Amino acid sequence: MASVITDRVFFKDKKWEFTLNPGPFNVKEHVLITIFANSGAGNVYAIHIVSAVKIFYKKNLTFFVALLVVLTTQVLGFGWAGVFRRYLVEPAAMWWPQNLVQVSLFRALHEKEKRPKGSLTRNQFFLIAFICSFAYYVVPGYLFSRLTSLSWFCWIFPASILAHQLGSGLRGLGIGALGFDWSSIASYLGSPLASPWFATANVAVGFGLVLYVIVPIAYWLNFYKAKTFPIFSDGLFTSTGQRYNVSAITDSKFHLDMDAYERQGPLHMSTLFAITYGFNFACLTATIAHVFLFHGRYAFHFVIDLFKLS
Repeated sequence: MASVITDRVFFKDKKWEFTLNPGPFNVKEHVLITIFANSGAGNVYAIHIVSAVKIFYKKNLTFFVALLVVLTTQVLGFGWAGVFRRYLVEPAAMWWPQNLVQVSLFRALHEKEKRPKGSLTRNQFFLIAFICSFAYYVVPGYLFSRLTSLSWFCWIFPASILAHQLGSGLRGLGIGALGFDWSSIASYLGSPLASPWFATANVAVGFGLVLYVIVPIAYWLNFYKAKTFPIFSDGLFTSTGQRYNVSAITDSKFHLDMDAYERQGPLHMSTLFAITYGFNFACLTATIAHVFLFHGRYAFHFVIDLFKLS
């Protein structure tokens, strides 16, 4: 735009002088554009409310109400980030290593760098990695999506329920399943290449403990009649294993109808879904407890120093 738009200065030498030419495109503008793009392209948690009302309760929210819910949560997040910027954003100790990946990308795209002899510049390395990544992902992402999950147990024993429970990567424990789609690895917990080793190891140990120890024990010992339901499903079920009709137990204002609830009975969840749901709630209090136990002294002195500076 700087080369196309006129650089004429309007009201020159006046208090209100301005120009329509934005000047050379710089890294700050690039970062701001990335923030806007991530906010629009990322998964907005509040949209789950709108989706749940439409899909599960068979009701519709007006466009204005849905837009207000989504914008409120997004603006609230940016607001908290601004309020605690001095304490949680600016200090280098608060930077999560995964964010440094984007910083390196911005530097590679904007900083001028001489090519070392016998080596590559960061910009050249990025272009090579980008082309290779694109060429690889075309196969599992478009040409052959079955590569997302290859379940050997299910191929060998296609009629066995136990084999599907153990080997299915989509509806089971995924034992022996192979995945060549990088998005299936990094879409939920993020890329393990960008996280520090202790965080990746912590996630791996917790994942293995829950999926391959706690869930199988709870399911095959039939805790709370676990075998009545699938070992892994995010659906809700009746006591007989049928799909739970959520819309039948709520009125037009989404209030619980106790008479309808008594007729249909309490809802049940699959073993894996119930256990992970419980651990997700435990994570909220565990996060606070972890900070106080392992970083309490540092956090206390850090806050004191910040208030002294202010």
